[in-house]
Amino acid sequence: MEHDSRTRITIQIFSVKVFDLKPETKKTVLNKNKNMSKVAIIMGSISDMPVMQDAIDILKQFNIETEVDIVSAHRTPEKLFDFSKNAHTRGISVIIAGAGGAAHLPGMVASMSPLPIIGVPVKSSNSIDGWDSVLSILQMPGGVPVATVALNGAKNAGILAAQIIGSHDKKVLDTIIAYKEELKAAVNKAAEGLKK
Repeated sequence: MEHDSRTRITIQIFSVKVFDLKPETKKTVLNKNKNMSKVAIIMGSISDMPVMQDAIDILKQFNIETEVDIVSAHRTPEKLFDFSKNAHTRGISVIIAGAGGAAHLPGMVASMSPLPIIGVPVKSSNSIDGWDSVLSILQMPGGVPVATVALNGAKNAGILAAQIIGSHDKKVLDTIIAYKEELKAAVNKAAEGLKK
């Protein structure tokens, strides 16, 4: 069989060999072998972004793709419904939802989405010391769970999302294991410093 001038590349994907890929096709095919899980990070207002950035940063550290958007439960209900009902059809594996005050966003998303929802209570300008945000997200009725992290705890939300994905993705799991080893090493180093 004769081959043209295209670069001959042999790769193994799910035990199927693919030959003679065009250079522009190579990247697309190779990406199929990478982690395809995605985490959606939504918030009720742009003012929540400084808090939610921590989730974005830690997921980037774990090499997990994120989709970030503003979805207000009270001001954009149509967008909320569309997002909640369709996120699982777009490759989203976990949703992190942050909101302050009357923080209905995580619970409303959980009521419509089959995906795991992680709620981040945000201490916003109209919040009562953050307790209204915490309780609005935490006290969900039976059958509609929202995994709630600490007030402004977006970093832990990102780690939890990664751990959920890691339960079925060894590459992510190995990254989390390495991260926890780094945490342990930092504590041990600090402890040793006290003895000097």
